[in-house]
Amino acid sequence: MTDGPSPGSDDLAPATRLVALGREPASPGAQVGAPLVLTSTYHADGAVSYGRGGNPTWSALEAALGDLEGGDALVLSSGMAAVAAAFSLLPHGGTVVVPDAAYNGVMATVGDLEAAGAADVRRVDLTDTAAVVAALPGADLLWLESPTNPLLEVADLPALTAAAREHGVLSVVDNTFATPLLQRPLADGADVVVHSVTKYLAGHSDVLLGAVVTGRTDPGRALHDRLYRHRQLHGGIPGPMEAWLALRGMRTLHLRLERACANAAELAGRLAEHPAVHRVRYPGFGAIVAIEVAGGAEGAERVAAATRVWVHATSLGGVESLLERRRRQPNEPAKVPEDLLRLSVGVEDVEDLWRDLSSALSRSRPSADG
Repeated sequence: MTDGPSPGSDDLAPATRLVALGREPASPGAQVGAPLVLTSTYHADGAVSYGRGGNPTWSALEAALGDLEGGDALVLSSGMAAVAAAFSLLPHGGTVVVPDAAYNGVMATVGDLEAAGAADVRRVDLTDTAAVVAALPGADLLWLESPTNPLLEVADLPALTAAAREHGVLSVVDNTFATPLLQRPLADGADVVVHSVTKYLAGHSDVLLGAVVTGRTDPGRALHDRLYRHRQLHGGIPGPMEAWLALRGMRTLHLRLERACANAAELAGRLAEHPAVHRVRYPGFGAIVAIEVAGGAEGAERVAAATRVWVHATSLGGVESLLERRRRQPNEPAKVPEDLLRLSVGVEDVEDLWRDLSSALSRSRPSADG
């Protein structure tokens, strides 16, 4: 891994570290930015023998993300590659405790494991801490999201990770929505953190990347070795260009997230008063808001089709504001209401976002005469 030119992590705020992390050590005439290394082959007898084993551009991104999360990061080819790597820690036939509504890629993964007889799956309401704890005895892995995707339910991470450790259960937290600027699950007791780097970390809707992060402890390093071997043998490696773009995107994470969160908080308050909205889901932090709208599934689709500034698309965490009716996705959990729109609030002017969305909501309402 590369070291930034700045003092240790404890000396500087995350916003300052984001600008400097992952750089090569300073020397006269050297480039300031992290290098983009495009190679599949290395000369013999070096630290890396082949391109699947490592790349300086990956290492720069891993150093930056690891520092922010307080652990050691591994970058993978996509968020789902990171999910698959984390689930590789579940023994064959083991028991996994998962939310009853979470990212649909995770739900599809555990469903396939269950159908193949490769895992026993216990589905729980993450907001019911007692119920989650009651599901832990005899389990092997606890999968957590907080807030959850797309219902934005909030879990008591310190309590759940502590209970998991007490029962000898490995805890994995998807921190994509919160990012390490709003939440650091390793500090709350998690064993593994997962990211879709595609989203807020890269931030510009132009790369596919994922990451896993483990603690800087002996158990954490053992998990890191297992995850590294999984990446090595399954080939879920990132491209150097994608890693370079993601690190460049992370330089402005604090600015993008601050603006997007402020926009989301303002919009959540206004949406609660809109007559076409009958429920707003907003956990009080972050830049994702979910709303349930008049007119059911058709009403939600009309809203998504009627916006001009908001982009109707599947994803989140970019600079642009996106919206989508989540139940249009085939693997979305049945717990997700048919009329729910997930809003990924971007960095545009909040008044433009409000005018566009409120107009679409008003035009989407069925007329009084049917």
